[in-house]
Amino acid sequence: MLSSEETMTATEKLHQRVAVLGVVNPQSAAAGTYDSTGVDMRLFRRALFILLVGALGASGTVDAKLQGSADNSTFVDITGKTITQLTKAGSDDNKQVLLEISDAELLDASATYRYVRMRVTTGTAASLIAVVALGGDSRYPPASDNDLASVDEIVG
Repeated sequence: MLSSEETMTATEKLHQRVAVLGVVNPQSAAAGTYDSTGVDMRLFRRALFILLVGALGASGTVDAKLQGSADNSTFVDITGKTITQLTKAGSDDNKQVLLEISDAELLDASATYRYVRMRVTTGTAASLIAVVALGGDSRYPPASDNDLASVDEIVG
């Protein structure tokens, strides 16, 4: 027999269980840094950041890491939440990388962190990038109630 929580989970649609909380909109990103929106971890138990990389420029590189903040303004790198660099030389065109963090991991990183974001750094040449940050295990379901205002439509 399923518990009431398992029954709720089984009947919810996936879009009700996750929320789009942060983005770096798809772009040809010149060498520089690009930050997603900060995700408020008081609303979610987990956050998943998905980095999408298209064609990398000649000798291009892409790095990404998670950063934490107490105030959603000043961010600090979170140890152990950095990807292996993607490179043109390494045939890393058209790849995806996922970085996940839980509220417990964020708390372990610093008792003051409330927000988390992804910072993407492109080097040498413009490269195609995008980031989507998803919040899961919402403390106040449905999670989709916290979608960014830029989420235009949900078809479930």
